Amino acid sequence: MDARVDADRFHRGRRRTRGVDWYARALVAALIAAVLPLPHALRAQVVVQAGAATAAPLPPVPALVPFATGERLEYDVKFGFLHVGSGAMEVAGVDSVRGHPAWHTVFQVRGGTLFYKVNDRLESWIDIHSLVSLRHWQELSEGRRERERRFEIMPERGVVLEEGKPEAPTVSAPLDDGAFLYFVRTIPLEVGQTYEFDRYFRPDRNPVTIRVLRRERIRVPAGEFDAIVLQPIIKTKGIFSEGGRAEIWLSDDSNRIMLQMKSKLPFGSLNLYLTSYQRGAAPAVAPERGAPSSPP
Repeated sequence: MDARVDADRFHRGRRRTRGVDWYARALVAALIAAVLPLPHALRAQVVVQAGAATAAPLPPVPALVPFATGERLEYDVKFGFLHVGSGAMEVAGVDSVRGHPAWHTVFQVRGGTLFYKVNDRLESWIDIHSLVSLRHWQELSEGRRERERRFEIMPERGVVLEEGKPEAPTVSAPLDDGAFLYFVRTIPLEVGQTYEFDRYFRPDRNPVTIRVLRRERIRVPAGEFDAIVLQPIIKTKGIFSEGGRAEIWLSDDSNRIMLQMKSKLPFGSLNLYLTSYQRGAAPAVAPERGAPSSPP
C-alpha cells in the first residue's frame, strides 16, 4: 500500500448504539445516501452503472469540484439535547495512488458518554479526474469493539482488494463511504425527485436511494443558511435503512457543504451541526509513498 500514515492518526474508542454502527456508519452512510453518480450519469429515478468496470482513458484535466486541499468542516455531535462529541471532514491533500493523483479526504468523529467512547476515522482517496474511489481505510473504535479495514479499489480492473482477503468484484464507477461525503456535492438535486444509484463499491449494498425533500432556511452554530434537504436510504440496518427517518441538510449554493444531519432512532435522536467551515486552496500533487503492509 502506498500512502502516508502518521503514527498517531488512528485513534481507538468507538461507540455502538444498539444495532447502529454509531458514527462512521451513521454519517458515511449518511452520504452514501447523499450520493452520486458522476454528473454525466445523473438521471432521476434511474439506476445507473452496475456491473464490472471497463478501462477508459482519464480526462486530461481534473474534474471541477467545490472543494480543495485545506477545506475543513467541523461539527458538534449531539444525542438528543446532550452534547456527546465532535466531528470533522477535511481534504488533507492530493496524493498519488498507483500513479493516479487522488484527493485524500478524512472524516473523523470523537466523543461518547461516561461509559461509552467513540473514535472513528474514515479515509478515502478519490481520483481527481474521474472522481471514483481508489482506496478506502476505516478505523472504527466503539466502546470495546474495534475494527480496522483497508481496501484497494481498482476500477480499471473491476475489482476491490481488502487487506488479508482475496479479490472481489466491484461496480464500474465505485464510490466508498467517505467518497460519498464529497461526491454528493458535485451533482444537481431537484426537489421532488428520487434518485437511485448503483455506485457503492460493494455491489450487494446497491442501489442507494436519495429523495430530495424540500428547501428551507436553517440556523446552525456556524450561521444561517439556505439549505436543500435530502433523505438517504441504503441497504443496511440502522439510521439509513428503508424504515429510517434520517435527513441531511446541504447548503443550497455552489459549495453544497453539509450543514446538519438529524436521525430519529427508537431510543433517541443522533444529530450533527456545523460549527465552522474553512475553505481550501488549490493543491500540488504529493509523490507516491510506500505504506506499511499492516496498520501502525
